[in-house]
Formats: sequence, C-alpha cells, structure tokens
Amino acid sequence: MLLHHYRFVPDPTLFDVEAFQAELTGSRSPIAPFKAALAEIQARLDERFRAGADIRDLVHGRAWCLDQLLMVAWRQHDWPDDGIALLAVGGYGRGELHPRSDVDLLLLLEHDDDRPYREPLSAFITFLWDIGLEIGHSVRSLSDCEREAAADVTVITNLIESRTLAGAERLREAMQARIGPERLWPADHFFEAKWQEQIARHYRFNNSEYHLEPNIKSSPGGLRDIQMIGWVAKRQFDTQRYEDIVANGFMNDAELRILSQGQAFLWQVRYALHMLTGRAEDRLLFDHQATIAELFGYHDTPERLAVEQFMKRYYRHVTALAGLNDMLLQHFDEVILRGGEALERVPLNERFEIKGGYIQARSRAVFRESPSALLELFLLMAEHPEIEGVRADTIRLIRDHRHLIDDLYRDDPRHQRLFMALLRSGGNVARQLRRMNRYGVLGKYLPVFGQAVGLMQHDLFHIYTVDAHTLRLLKCIHGFRKPEAREAFPVAASLIHQLPKLDLLWIAGLFHDIGKGRGGDHSLIGARDVEDFARRHGLSQRDTRLVTWLVEHHLLMSMVAQKRDISDPEVISEFARTVGDETRLDYLYVLTVADINATNPTLWNGWRASLLRQLHAEAKRALRRGLENPLERDDSVRETRGEAHSLLATVGADMARVDRLWESLGEDYFLQYAPSEIAWQTQGILAHDGSPLPLILLNAPTDDMAEGGTKVFIHTRSVEDLFAATSAAMEQLGLSIHDARIATSSNDWTLNTFIVLDDHGRAIRDPGRLEEIRRHLVEELDDPDDYPQIVTRHTPRQLKHFRVPTEVSIEQDPANERTMLELTAPDRPGLLARVGRIFMEQDIALSAAKIATLGERVEDVFFITDKAGRPLTDPDRQQRLRERLIEVLSVTG
Repeated sequence: MLLHHYRFVPDPTLFDVEAFQAELTGSRSPIAPFKAALAEIQARLDERFRAGADIRDLVHGRAWCLDQLLMVAWRQHDWPDDGIALLAVGGYGRGELHPRSDVDLLLLLEHDDDRPYREPLSAFITFLWDIGLEIGHSVRSLSDCEREAAADVTVITNLIESRTLAGAERLREAMQARIGPERLWPADHFFEAKWQEQIARHYRFNNSEYHLEPNIKSSPGGLRDIQMIGWVAKRQFDTQRYEDIVANGFMNDAELRILSQGQAFLWQVRYALHMLTGRAEDRLLFDHQATIAELFGYHDTPERLAVEQFMKRYYRHVTALAGLNDMLLQHFDEVILRGGEALERVPLNERFEIKGGYIQARSRAVFRESPSALLELFLLMAEHPEIEGVRADTIRLIRDHRHLIDDLYRDDPRHQRLFMALLRSGGNVARQLRRMNRYGVLGKYLPVFGQAVGLMQHDLFHIYTVDAHTLRLLKCIHGFRKPEAREAFPVAASLIHQLPKLDLLWIAGLFHDIGKGRGGDHSLIGARDVEDFARRHGLSQRDTRLVTWLVEHHLLMSMVAQKRDISDPEVISEFARTVGDETRLDYLYVLTVADINATNPTLWNGWRASLLRQLHAEAKRALRRGLENPLERDDSVRETRGEAHSLLATVGADMARVDRLWESLGEDYFLQYAPSEIAWQTQGILAHDGSPLPLILLNAPTDDMAEGGTKVFIHTRSVEDLFAATSAAMEQLGLSIHDARIATSSNDWTLNTFIVLDDHGRAIRDPGRLEEIRRHLVEELDDPDDYPQIVTRHTPRQLKHFRVPTEVSIEQDPANERTMLELTAPDRPGLLARVGRIFMEQDIALSAAKIATLGERVEDVFFITDKAGRPLTDPDRQQRLRERLIEVLSVTG
C-alpha cells in the first residue's frame, strides 16, 4: 500500500542482483548462496533500522530484495510453457514485508490441469523451504481463483493485492478480470463483508484499542484497520494509493497524515518485534515493551518510566487510527451502502438536523460561525437518545474546527453553561463524553484531561490508560441507572437514584484520576483541578466542596474496606468521621464501586462487594447514631452476643453448653463475626464435640455479589504453624484467600475463618467441590506438623516483567492492643504460606489478615501479636521481622 508522497526507489546497496548471479554461477549448490544472501539482506536492514532509517524504505526494501531473489530462483527451474506465473499476494503483494512476515505467493495456472507443472512446482517450493523462506503459498488455476474468491471474502481480499513476479503478466490480468467487482463481490457487498469481519475482530479485543499487551496488527486501531481502508478503496476506486482516496473526496490531507504517521509508527514497532523475537510476532508483550522503548530512545524520568512514555505514544497513534477508521468506514457506508437511499431529515435547530438517524451540521460553516456548536452537538445527542451517532462529514468538520477551543473559548460563560447542561441533561452523559474524547473535543475543552489521554501505568493492575479507565468509570455509573443493574449492584443501583445531583458524580468521576502522571499525589492534584473547574463553571460553594472532597478521597473507601478491620467499631467510627455525612458516603460508595469495576474486570467479585456494602452500612449507622455517640466495644459485643444467643435458642440449642463454650472465647471473637455466623459456628462446634479430627465448615453463598466469597471455618487444636499449613493447603486446592480472621480460645482451640474464591474470582458452590475442599483440609490439618508442601508452580510470564520491591510497614493498633503489618510484595505462588512460616519462625501470632492481589503485586495487611498476645513494640524485633520478610519474598522464581 503506497503512502502519500512516498515512492520506493530500489536500492542496489541492499542487494546487488548481478553480483549475486555471478556468485551463483560459481557455486556447486544454489542453496548456500541464497541462504547467505537472505542473511546479509536482513543484517543490512536491521543495521539501518537501528540507525533510524525510514521504516518505509526498510519494509518495501525487503519486499524488493525478495522479489529479486524469487525471480532468480524461478529461473533456476524448468517450466514447460508460459501457462504459469508466480504472483506476490496479500501484504507481500502490496510490496510490504517485515523481517519475519510470511512471503505470500500464488502459483497461478492458466488451465485446471496441473500435471505438466507438478514436478517443477514441487521442486520450486521445496527449494524455497530449503533456503529458509517462510512462505505461505497456494497453487490455483484461473477457475480455482474465481470459484474460491466467490465463496470467501478473505480469498478475494488476498487476490486483489497481487503483483506478477515471474511468468506471464496476462495471467494475473485474466484473474483480475474474473474477480472484478462487476462479476464478483461488488463494492457494496465487499464492504459489508469486510466491515462485519472487522466488527468480529474488534469484538475479540473487547472493542478497545487499550490493552496492556496489544496486538499491533489486529487490535482496534492496528495495522488491519489501516489495511481495511485500503481494501475498500481498492474495490471502490480500483486504486492502492491513498492519494486517490483523497482525490475522490473520501479523505482529506490531515486525515492522510494521521494514517501515514500511524502506519509508519506501527511498522517501526512491528519491525522491532520481529527483529527482537526472531519470529512473526505481532503481540506487544511486556517481554518486549521496555526493550523497544529503549531502542526507540526513551529514558526513565522522575515522573514517567521510559516504557510508559513509549506506550503513551502507541496508544495515541492507535486511538487516532481507530477514530479515523470509524469515520471513514461510516463515510463509505453512507456513500457505498446507503448512497441511493432517500434518508429522512428531521430539523433540530438552525444548526443541526437528524438525517437517517444520525446528527449532521446543516452548513459546512456551522462551527466557524458558531463555535459553541462544538459543544451543543453533544448536548443535543444527550437530549435525543434516538440519535444513533454523528454523520461522517460532521465528524470531519468537528476535527477540522476543534482548534477553535482555546483559552478564550474555555473561559466563555456560554460554553461553560453548555458543558454543564450536558452533565445535567439526564441523558447518557457517559456516551457523549466518550464521543467527545474520540473526536478530540474533550481534551481540548479540559486540557488536564487531554494530558491523560494515552497515559498508561506499567503494571498488571491498571489495564487501561487513564482516559480509557475514566470513561469506563462513567459508563459504569450510567449502567447503575439501568433496571438490570439491581441484581449485580443492588446498593449502587439504589443509591444512584437517591443522589441529589448526578452531575456532581459525573464531575468527580471525570477528575478522580486526572492528576496521574504529573508528579505528586494524584488525588491532591485532581482535587485542585476539580476545584478550579467548579469555580469556573459556577458551582455553589457546597457543591464545590463535595466534588473536591470526592476526588481527594476517592480511594478512601476501598482502602479502608480492603486493608482495615471493619469489624472494629473504632475503624468504622474513624471512617465515618472522615466522611462526615450520609450524602458524601453515598456519593463515595457509587464512585468507589464504579472505580473498581473500571480498573480491571477481574477486581470486582463477591468479596469486595460484601466488604464495601458492609462498610457503607456500618458507616451509615454510625452517622445516623451521631459521631458524638460512637458504638463502644462493650456495647457491640453485648449486642452481637445477645442476638446470637436468641438465634441459637430459637433452634433449640443446649444453651448451657453454648454458655460454657462462649466462656472460653474472648471479646474479639464477638467483634469479628455477625450473630448469624456465631450461631452457625457454635452449632458446628457442639455437634463435632468429641471427634479427634479438625472441624471444617463451609458456607457457600447463594449469590456471588450478595454474599461474597465462600467461608471456610476451621476449629482445631491451636498449633504454631496452623496458618502456614492452611495457606499451603488452600493453594494446593487452587483457592485464593481474601480474608482471614483468627481467634484462639482460652483453652487453646482455634476458631479461624477464611474467605476464599476460586482461580476465576468466584465463590465455590458446587457440593462436590465443597466436599473435596473439606476432606483435603481435614487430611492436611489433622497433623499440621506434617506440613503440606508449599506450591512451587512457575511464576506466570507476565509477573516476571515487573520489579515490585518488597516493602514492610509496621505500626501499632493501640485500640485493639495489637500490631498492624502492611506487606507489599511481588505476587508469587505460595506467598501466603511463606509469610505464615516466617510468622511461626519469629514466634508471632496472627489475629486477622486482609489479602489483596492487585495485578503483579500483593498488598496484604496482617494484625499480629507475640505469643503472649502483646503488640510487637520492640524496634529490634520489628526490624528482624521486616528483614526476614524482605529476604524471603524478594526472591523471584
């Protein structure tokens, strides 16, 4: 596919054909000279690539070199007549060849009878294999081509991009005549089939150009999207030159620049991938990203890693290409598929109308004469949900006039009112903001958002760029408003309709991560940005305080839920004091749930849902009770114990035995569990009395989102290595621990509860699987000293490409007379069991744990004491523990 103003000029310094033929003449076997020539050509190309040569010269240059070699190879064989030709097809037919790309060949026969050509054909193909060429080849007659092209759009796509390398050109011309649009696949049918093909391909990549490890060929915005434009143009205009698309009015010069620059960048990345891996690799894996960033001249800075800078450039290119692909294909659709339709026009106002379901400008001068229309268009779409999208010509006008959005534009009260009207419209605000971002308007109107476009964080936790994550968060918020959300997000779906002003939630969501990549605490930077936005857009002082607080504290709820002991009344009271009132609490809950869901699809599970729901409910109770009247520990214990007592009495439990059992349990036990759990555990313990085996109870939730994870309750004799043994046994079962509550009775019996999920992040409910878990745990924990083997599976490939330092923070929890140890470490199989072994070695008792795996790292919190139940206050002992954890957990494998 030729680029604008680019003409490839063959370079004999890459490959001297005459010198090669002379060498071939003096060689006993042709294989060695061909192999040597291929190696020398590639070495010269790689050297030029590293030196910064024009990538187009290299990609087309390799194709030209292969042309010369194949023509020489063709002449080495005896062909009976001119009824056969050698054609380059597909990407090679376009004259494009990357270092390890397949050399796609068609051996085209004039007639169906291939018998005269079988022997030389077999020898020729075998020779190409022998010299080390990766070829993709087919042998077809003219009739075969016609028949197979009629049946398969991928075949005709391959054939229309063809060049004759050797043999009679008349055969290729005859083939093209047989498969021309007047006979097969007319332009409208071809376009429709290729569009459906692209839709299916994009679906495989979640319709997003934002992936941690994108496929530069097939992901949205990748090379296939560029080729798609070329294929349609070839069928419609019979051209392989992008300039002809411009000449036909389907693309302008600015769009051609986006296409040309995007293709050149993706070619550079693809060339580097092939060169570094030695294979036809199109996946931009973590294994290669940092190396390519260095190869392209990026360097780490205090604010950004080199790989993050490189990937930002990648995302910006593919986002622009994906948007251009959308617009051009829509334009083709309007002209090719629906050009003859009489589309209904519905006027909206003097500037816009709906045509065929799509909004369009009524004049090409509309944005020049009324720049406010650049925002008005999106407001109209929010107010008219029947509008399917923006017509291609109007998208182009938006792109051509978005430069009008400057400081004067942003400071104009009329434009500020329009933007706020959009946020307050009650329509699908999230969709309109996504469109504004796609067309480059949102980043112009909010320059701080523009800085976040394409910004990625090099980890496995944040799998989207900042702008993509933000827009997904807004989409989640809109989703909470739909009736079907009540099942998956019952609390958020209820609260979203009770919030006083939904526009404040849109604003907080838009700004919550906007401070990333600018150095410093992004929550504080974002809070300053949103305060400035609120002031300029005329929000009241009260509303300004709310959005500013939400942005500054948008991580608070998830941090408390996942890292603090929310069964502790003091934790709830402290959280409620920070929040201050119920309105803030409700806004924060909805924002937090959307944030987690938009960060990584694997993060949201029943356990996180139950933690947030519990924290929200407990904080709401505390706020309604009054911050000056916090629930005291004694009151909480008394309430819980009384409710559990009533539940057990109702089912006819032996209350004397219940009371004797409870006398051996401390107050902490009744703080850690709900009355229903205490009743369940008590019944199990009393029924198991007298058995020498550990008691294992499993409580499977009926609903992932309503109940959280599967609860595993263990009651057995207390031994030092029980937590380590349990962790190892759980991992052998393929279970992940998300919460651990450890209690020991006065007569040295443990009452340990673990919340577990399977390796897909789901609770376990299958009765057979639950029984398997119970039996395995009984077997392993019957004698914990016979320690179950710590899992030593290989570390997953992706994890090996991140260097997460092991960090240990130790602080005191005086209200509960214990020490809190926070551990950040690289995620590795068997990690929890190793932590448990270290606690055992260091004579440390564990009372509770919060386990969080965030991509490539874990952020776990352990509540610990010494064996006598006292906090770890000795600095030397803390340091020994810290050093041992770092020593063991920093070892990768």
